[in-house]
Amino acid sequence: MKVPETKHETDRIRVLESEGYTHSFVMESGQLKICGSENSYTDEQVTIVSQARYEGMSNPSDASILYAIETNDGQKGTILVPYGPTADTDMVEFLKNVVKNTDSE
Repeated sequence: MKVPETKHETDRIRVLESEGYTHSFVMESGQLKICGSENSYTDEQVTIVSQARYEGMSNPSDASILYAIETNDGQKGTILVPYGPTADTDMVEFLKNVVKNTDSE
């Protein structure tokens, strides 16, 4: 999936939402979970379809990666993950095992 380049994560999230990526995912107990739902997924049940890295406007070390995710049961959404020294190591390990079918930017 090719998503137009944007300066801010929120702009890209809006574009992805318009393409059906409406859920927000969080990491909980070693799985991705849809916010406000009981649906949770292992690394084998999700695919990363797009990712983009962002740096903070005032602090370049304030970096994050926005992932567009699809699940094996057709759910689509996003997760914003800190990048660098503030990264969540559990999330990093989880994402290393996820199948990537991406247009990375």
